[in-house]
Amino acid sequence: MTQPVDFNDRMLSLGLARVAEQAAIASASLIGRGDEKAADQAAVNAMREQLNLLDIAGTVVIGEGERDEAPMLYIGEEVGTGSGPAVDIALDPLEGTTLTAKDMPNALTVIAMGPRGSMLHAPEVYMDKLAIGPGFGEGIVTLDMPYATRVSALATEKGCAPSDITVCMLERPRHEEMIAEVRSTGASIRLITDGDVAGVMHCAEPDLTGIDMYMGTGGAPEGVLAASALKCMGGQMVGRLVFRNDDERRRASNAGIDDLDRIYTRDDMVTQDVIFASTGVTGGTLLPAIKREVGYITTETLLMRSKTGSVRRMTYRLPVKG
Repeated sequence: MTQPVDFNDRMLSLGLARVAEQAAIASASLIGRGDEKAADQAAVNAMREQLNLLDIAGTVVIGEGERDEAPMLYIGEEVGTGSGPAVDIALDPLEGTTLTAKDMPNALTVIAMGPRGSMLHAPEVYMDKLAIGPGFGEGIVTLDMPYATRVSALATEKGCAPSDITVCMLERPRHEEMIAEVRSTGASIRLITDGDVAGVMHCAEPDLTGIDMYMGTGGAPEGVLAASALKCMGGQMVGRLVFRNDDERRRASNAGIDDLDRIYTRDDMVTQDVIFASTGVTGGTLLPAIKREVGYITTETLLMRSKTGSVRRMTYRLPVKG
């Protein structure tokens, strides 16, 4: 009987970095070209090709959509050579397709990998998210708190005034009440148009990014990716699925979710140690943009392992022809 292969995160991490790098490089020529679909497809093709070179028995649990919606990297697709450890994979080949098409900040390629069964199979619905950085007591902010109370509670914990707190959230009509209440405390808000995985990650490095807290509703799959990042970087995150209709409840049921009102912590969404890789496509606070010059293309990748808490920033300079 063949013995199962252990998840060797140290050996797999550099391979995962290459997956993120190649997806970013594939989308580089489409930055600012106004074609979201072409940029996304280029990243999808490259990420899938690189994943299939890895010695893993991988299953996509967070991907481009359900099988009938996405021809590649769909939820449930098997990737890798099949000869290595059984792993869950959460990915967004191009987080910020609109950002890429318009050459706006913080477009990233994002991928996380953990042992089989380690990641929440989040359905394609909204998730109400709340995240803060490392170094705070558990539960100092919760989803059940009013928005203003979250700000004041974090300010008290930090030993500062609410006006010293900066909150990141997606700029959406559904957040108008939240925006008004947060601003009533004196706190600042950094509104982003897309890319809430990066938005949550900003909380983990407030000295670099200036962001203390993330809140608001966004995609549930992106919530699992963000939780994977915070598991490596440190920080707290909670999320609760939001359903707008019966079809979305059916999606949750099909994903194996019974308690539709459950509040998930970071470690509920990602239950075991993971590795996480992200490469900058357009420039942002966390990662610089892809640099194209005559004869070369240069990327920077953030590569992290939750098991050790290690964070690497890797520069990759590739000679190109033409």
